[in-house]
Amino acid sequence: MSRRTTTPHEIVERALELSRADGCVVIADEHSSANLRWAGNALTTNGVTRGRTLTVVATVDGGQGTASGVVTRSAVTADELEPLVRAAEAAAREAGPAEDAQPLVGGEKASADFTEAPAETSSEVFAAFAPALGESFRQARSGGRELYGFAHHGVVSSYLGTSAGLRLRHDQPTGTLELNAKSAGTGAEPRSAWAGRATRDFTDVDPREMDAELSRRLGWAERRIELPAGRYETLLPPTAVADLLIYQMWSSGARDAAEGRTVFSRPADGSDAARPGAGTRLGERLSELPLTLRSDPRAAGLECAPFVLAHSSGDDASIFDNGLPLAPTEWIREGVLHRLPTTRHSAGLTGLPVAPAIDNLLLEGGGSRSLDEMVAAAGHDGPTLLLTCLWYIREVDPATLLLTGLTRDGVYLVENGEVTGEVNNFRFNESPVDLLSRAVEAGRTERTLPREWGDYFTRAAMPALRVADFHMSSVSRGV
Repeated sequence: MSRRTTTPHEIVERALELSRADGCVVIADEHSSANLRWAGNALTTNGVTRGRTLTVVATVDGGQGTASGVVTRSAVTADELEPLVRAAEAAAREAGPAEDAQPLVGGEKASADFTEAPAETSSEVFAAFAPALGESFRQARSGGRELYGFAHHGVVSSYLGTSAGLRLRHDQPTGTLELNAKSAGTGAEPRSAWAGRATRDFTDVDPREMDAELSRRLGWAERRIELPAGRYETLLPPTAVADLLIYQMWSSGARDAAEGRTVFSRPADGSDAARPGAGTRLGERLSELPLTLRSDPRAAGLECAPFVLAHSSGDDASIFDNGLPLAPTEWIREGVLHRLPTTRHSAGLTGLPVAPAIDNLLLEGGGSRSLDEMVAAAGHDGPTLLLTCLWYIREVDPATLLLTGLTRDGVYLVENGEVTGEVNNFRFNESPVDLLSRAVEAGRTERTLPREWGDYFTRAAMPALRVADFHMSSVSRGV
């Protein structure tokens, strides 16, 4: 390969040619991104970046099993390709047998666009958004607000090749928009409100509409009420529901559940030990509401890779599964736990169907009410809290999936169907699994941006949830 032969598919092919291992997987990820940042109603920075990451997986068969070695490097040139392949092979030979070893996914399947140039983003993705942002600055300035935030758009083109014959390619666009509005409150008490959106191309987000919503929330905050810790009827907006259920998804691996380490484990009594998944809560009702939690690589607006792309092995991913097709999967079906994530290896250990993780998450089966309509129906039998978002979420107890975290950028009091003011922030202690069992209403499902996990997981669609007794464990004085 000449120094100029650096197209992604050629790099993949050349790495496979160079391999002397028994098996080889190569993933070339071409990255491009564009971003805008603003503060005080004015743009501050913008930029465009490009990059490449190459992952080589070498597998070596031995008398005691198959070992694997994985090496990932950025900005690999043609001259650096062979040393990278040799490093992966050396890592495999130095490693012991891989616990998750499986035959590489075989077949001669090839994406039709495998040899085409990678997709890219540029500042043009903001062609319609930027003027609207300028209008929102003027709108905010006239209303005495200051807007802060950023917009980011990235595209990753992933090229996957294996010694078993696969040649697959996926282009993944990801866009996020976060907008903060700030204004001075009574006695210099700061007021802050946040809104976020996930998008594929910035054609479906309007910062003017977001600013108008933030203006409304800052207006709510003109009246300040102090409330003690306790259990309150609470409306969780879609972004908060997403943050909680994404963490639940990350904690739901079948192997850990079957081995008794998670909230999805069930104490074995020996009566059905031979049943697949006997040590798990599969088949158990988790919610009285007919909620379905699912993933689908072809979900409209939330499209993601339709095959496994694993750059390393872990509890819920295996490099040996690279290229495995992904299908729509219902994790919870109408309130009942239906599937737990598995690799081919963990499926074999637990006797459960193969169900790899998928890079989107949808909760459906609620009603048709919007969050505003749920607010109008709340607070008639006592105070209800309306949250904006959650942050600093951490796990307290894996056995119950008890999480703790903080509310942020606005907790509002709802009385008799109207928001009557802003209350102090709280620390909460809740398990998302337990919340699903106690939720008394789910609203309309809509695409949302998780606030806490938005750097890692952006493709989510959730309803608002009403919980009768959300546990605000202590008062937090942060904004």
